[in-house]
Amino acid sequence: MRSAFATRLALPAAMALLLLFSLAYWWLDNLPHEIFGTALFILLAWHIAVNRFWFKNLLKGRYDMRRAITVVLHLLLIANMLVLLLTSIVISRSVFAALPIPDSIYLRDIHWFAAYWVMMIVGVHLGLHWSRVMALVRSALGLAPENAMRTLLLRILTLAVAGFGIRSFAVLGVWAKLTFSYSLDFWDFTASVTPFFGHWAGVVSLPAIVTHYGMVSWRKRRSTASPAAKQDGAIAEQDALKKAKRA
Repeated sequence: MRSAFATRLALPAAMALLLLFSLAYWWLDNLPHEIFGTALFILLAWHIAVNRFWFKNLLKGRYDMRRAITVVLHLLLIANMLVLLLTSIVISRSVFAALPIPDSIYLRDIHWFAAYWVMMIVGVHLGLHWSRVMALVRSALGLAPENAMRTLLLRILTLAVAGFGIRSFAVLGVWAKLTFSYSLDFWDFTASVTPFFGHWAGVVSLPAIVTHYGMVSWRKRRSTASPAAKQDGAIAEQDALKKAKRA
């Protein structure tokens, strides 16, 4: 159980933290930024190795909308991470500085552009897998699957986090960053540091929340329209619980 908890939850959480820390370039300076980025890609390689069977099963089984969206999302995430990795090596001034590769200001812009989109896709990725994450947490903590009070409190918390995420989008100027627009607005790290990470956590949480509840709504409409779809949804939920128990 502890080993599975580490590989299924702690490993992705560590990668998310490293990605988050890497965004604080103007606070950490270049060397820590590159060290965090290098550690991120090492953990990413481990994450891929742990989940290698997902790639082997791509052409197996039936595809519904959820699985198609998940596959497309993963391919976009992989593409963005590849862009991030390649541009990291080219523009490196510390870890890979010895390589005879000419620097490029344009590749620096692409590097940041890819990093911001990775944050968005990671949020959507989290939302798609939220039910499984919760199943693993409940199994690890020995919590009952159903609890009305806990569900209510979590929904209130989710609403508050979503509101904070909307505000964080505006505070950090995320839309300009995602559309490759230039902006003179930079976070003032001499005034505050902690809010920077808090706002980026809110930014990632917003697409996660929208994706999760969007999929919940879709499954409810689908199960209402088709008894067979309702059975498929129940089977998917049981599979998530079984995986958590096996872990």
